[in-house]
Amino acid sequence: MSSGVQTGTITTEVPARLDRLPWSRFHWRVVLGLGGVWILDGLEVTMVGNVASRLTEAGSGIQLTASEIGIAAAVYIAGACLGALFFGQLTDRFGRKKLFILTLAVYLAATVATAFAFAPWYFYIARFFTGAGIGGEYAAINSAIDELIPARVRGRVDLIINGSYWLGAAGGAVGALLLLNTAIFPADIGWRLAFGIGAVFGIVVLVVRRHIPESPRWLFIHGRQDEAERIVGDIEAEVERETGQALSEADGSLTVRQRKTISFVEIAKVAFTRYPRRAVLGLALFIGQAFLYNAFTFNLGTLLSNFLDVASGTVPIFYALWALCNFAGPLVLGRWFDTVGRKPMIALAYLGSAGVAVVLTVLFVSQTGGVWAFMAVLGLCFFLASSGASAAYLTVSEVFPMETRALAIAFFYATGTAIGGITGPLLFGQLIESGQRNLVAVSFLIGAAVMAVGGVVELVFGVKAEGERLEDLALPLTAEEDVEGRPDEHEEERRERAARIAARQQRQRAGLAGARRYRPGPPPGWIAAWREPPTPEALETVLDHEVETIVRAVAEHEPMTARQLHRAIGARYWGPGEFRKAVREALADGRIVRMRRGLIGLPQGADR
Repeated sequence: MSSGVQTGTITTEVPARLDRLPWSRFHWRVVLGLGGVWILDGLEVTMVGNVASRLTEAGSGIQLTASEIGIAAAVYIAGACLGALFFGQLTDRFGRKKLFILTLAVYLAATVATAFAFAPWYFYIARFFTGAGIGGEYAAINSAIDELIPARVRGRVDLIINGSYWLGAAGGAVGALLLLNTAIFPADIGWRLAFGIGAVFGIVVLVVRRHIPESPRWLFIHGRQDEAERIVGDIEAEVERETGQALSEADGSLTVRQRKTISFVEIAKVAFTRYPRRAVLGLALFIGQAFLYNAFTFNLGTLLSNFLDVASGTVPIFYALWALCNFAGPLVLGRWFDTVGRKPMIALAYLGSAGVAVVLTVLFVSQTGGVWAFMAVLGLCFFLASSGASAAYLTVSEVFPMETRALAIAFFYATGTAIGGITGPLLFGQLIESGQRNLVAVSFLIGAAVMAVGGVVELVFGVKAEGERLEDLALPLTAEEDVEGRPDEHEEERRERAARIAARQQRQRAGLAGARRYRPGPPPGWIAAWREPPTPEALETVLDHEVETIVRAVAEHEPMTARQLHRAIGARYWGPGEFRKAVREALADGRIVRMRRGLIGLPQGADR
């Protein structure tokens, strides 16, 4: 990394202090403040879908065709992609919270301009800048969620916040139902007022967000350690007042070289050279969900009107039902992403929605069951798909180093959405305008295929991130540089750690000597190019943390059974086999001993 952007070296406990916090009113403010933005995005994106049928009618004041509706959707997504890239750079330089105001101002101005659209070209321009404003917030929102929420519940909270998008979608649909009623508003006025709703709600979001602090993790990386310490101290004081109990000591510190900026070139280099499997995973998840979602979101209104004989005035009712099914997915399934695990649940969401989409295609072509049967199967499809779509943001936010987190989200969102989010609406719009069911059915199957690919890639390349600290999933770039390139006060500790690594590797070689295991499938070299083995330092950091947690628990509660120990330290969040491995290492290192009756204790003479 370029030294010209480095500002100093610090050791901080901020990540550990944030992760050990109990759930509190502060976390609810984060959920409401950041979730409010997703509600706003849902309101805005689905607004075109809600009023699409009206915009194609004579007397609407603009009279677009179905293909022009698809073009407007693609233009909105293009604006969101470019906005994410442009404002993502500014977010990294000036801070996430400052950019919240700027991007929200862009959104508000463009939304008001949309309400005065009189021609397709004007409508396209207004939609482009509306998307740019919303796209600018994606990186800051998701990185802030993951950096402020404790690791043990990060998955479910992230999914529910991202899923709150569909509350906005449902609200927009219900509001459009009233505004599209020609008995109340003229045909050329109601849809214009619908866009005005977004501007009003944006002002409400601006007020709520004032109470969300800047990410302390971002602050200490960018040379503002004192401000980060103050914010975390205020949060801790608030939590202690709320609970009436003193917080436990933070476990672990992190040494980093502070930086001011990181370029997209460096992010791409990190993603595709150091983490190539994770890069492929991020692209597959984003392309799949972007293609399926943007295609249906922007074209569902015209699909219902042209093929299922739904009147334009009642299309919002079906939109609202569909949106609530989407929100129910993360709400119901979210907790399983922290318990069952990321890989099985994300794969289930993607592959399951792909399978249901095939059933939907059969119903559509055979015209079986009418509109309500179609909507029931569509709701089930997106009940699963919505959890997967939310998990795409969660995944790329978790699995890349801290310095690149916000811009990595922007990079993968923009790249994946540019491929899937633009082609999806364009393809669906053209096929719907053809008026042929068989051609529209082909687009359903394409959507199922790209979702299935995302599910398969998750099974192969997915990361078991449940319950893990962000810094353990991907060691910060600056921390690795510090270890590799500069002697410091932790040199003795690193030597001891290297000795432990060597001892453990020797024990493993001795245990495997003479035992040759045969495994089905392709030879190891088949995916060698995509392997990204963690550094020994990163593996030892995680294992040492787990061993130390076990030793402290045994010292406090000695003696105790393995089951009691497992429950006391919350090892069910560590991942499959991690608890047993850490216990074996603690026993091999002589940190704990087995006693009679299956109890575990400290060796004689050990410090209590």
